[in-house]
Amino acid sequence: MNHIVLGYDGSDFSVQALDWALDEAELRKLPLTIAHAWQWPYGEADEEAKAHLRKAADHVLWHGADCARSTSSDVSVETDLYEGPAAQRLVELSRDATLAVVGSRGLSALPRAVVGSVAGYVAAHADCPVIVVRGPGPLPAATHPGPIVVADKEPDASVLEFAFGEATLRQVPVSAPADLAEWAERHPEVRIQSGEAHDHATLMVVGRKRAAWFDTADFLTQHAPCPVAVVSEG
Repeated sequence: MNHIVLGYDGSDFSVQALDWALDEAELRKLPLTIAHAWQWPYGEADEEAKAHLRKAADHVLWHGADCARSTSSDVSVETDLYEGPAAQRLVELSRDATLAVVGSRGLSALPRAVVGSVAGYVAAHADCPVIVVRGPGPLPAATHPGPIVVADKEPDASVLEFAFGEATLRQVPVSAPADLAEWAERHPEVRIQSGEAHDHATLMVVGRKRAAWFDTADFLTQHAPCPVAVVSEG
């Protein structure tokens, strides 16, 4: 539980996820592991052909790491190149991670897909909280960042702990439909904001066991105006 894991494939979506992951690593003072997976998709092949694909994958990973290191000198950046399914590797890496960050879609996703297969699988199976960063392009720096919004009507303690932790790190309020008096006492440094201010949210937080997971994930990653954190419930 001592590093941030980022799934990176060079797409615009993963570049945006890289920005968010770096932010998390800086706030938490943790190293960042940038992971990229590749596999030969055409059946049998000689080693020379595979070597070319591996070299291309290595270049993608190098580019992501280089962007990270040039953007933040305060974060220690490590890399993980894996031959095999990306979703499987990210779940493996999540076992000793504090947080995993993925883009909502990757290079292989259809244009109209609302949540990529990798993002959906990782969010549903990772051993740590997962932040799905929605949309391509750089993350705009908000002049007045919005609250951390708890999306569950009856949130689990683990969901609230994550939400208040993020709010403390980012120095923003928490907004939730539930009564948070007990949590306000535990976290006096965090201001409680009534209602769910989705339009200006910094991050939405949802529990993994929430009914109809994929429907929920699809809705949030398509309509949420911000990244969505999926937290495993106790």
